[in-house]
Amino acid sequence: MEKEWWEGGSDESRLLIAPSPSPTARDAAAGINGCLLLLRHPKSGNATNYLLSNDNEGAVLQELHWFKQSYTSWFLGDYVSQDGSLYTATPVDHVFILLPIFEEARMKKRDDLGKFRQLDEIIFINDYPGYQHLMSIAENCIGVVCEIKEIGSSNFFRLDDSKVLAWLYCKVFQLKKALCSLDKNYAAQDEKYTLAEAVSILKEYVKDEPWLMLLLDHLKLNLLEVTSKVPEAKNFPTNAEHNPVSSSLVQEKGRSEDKTKRSGK
Repeated sequence: MEKEWWEGGSDESRLLIAPSPSPTARDAAAGINGCLLLLRHPKSGNATNYLLSNDNEGAVLQELHWFKQSYTSWFLGDYVSQDGSLYTATPVDHVFILLPIFEEARMKKRDDLGKFRQLDEIIFINDYPGYQHLMSIAENCIGVVCEIKEIGSSNFFRLDDSKVLAWLYCKVFQLKKALCSLDKNYAAQDEKYTLAEAVSILKEYVKDEPWLMLLLDHLKLNLLEVTSKVPEAKNFPTNAEHNPVSSSLVQEKGRSEDKTKRSGK
């Protein structure tokens, strides 16, 4: 699909490959179909753009990746885009994106387990209004990693370490199963090797402390075993630092405007 990244901004278009959305009247009215949100990357905390769209099951959050080869352009109808880069959007588990927000919200100190808070208070983040668009998503997934306390007609939530660890453990074995099904070479490796590969992928989405270290301890792995797998896992681009579109679309906009001026378009 052809996508104009900046409303009222650059005239130059970009090419985006993404799952086809299934908008409904309600979604269109809410204005969340194909919306770019600026959120914090769950690993680095850097400002990162995500694409919020909709399918038949509701809102879907997708991470953006950028690919570029030398001396390439795109023919878009009767228009030639001088920038031959390609953007792709792939679904990301919402819990990864919201986990750092849930962790901060409980304000845990030493042995104190932290505070129960309401969801609208949890996802109100200064300088990041994009989280407000994730209210319905957060409502559906918060129980996976949080305790829930009902007081009257209101629900209050607090992140639960044991739930987070159980969720991460499940993710690792889902990845392990996927690796073995995609590549028969993984199936021939011992379980510890494949687990380390799976954790190396997961590592790009969670902070080392406390989650990765807790997971490694639970799986009886060490950080060196996982870190040594990272170069082999680069086929799974996730880190914002490895994806310019994820870290900053603003820089891309500036380059686009310069090209527009030079071409007279």
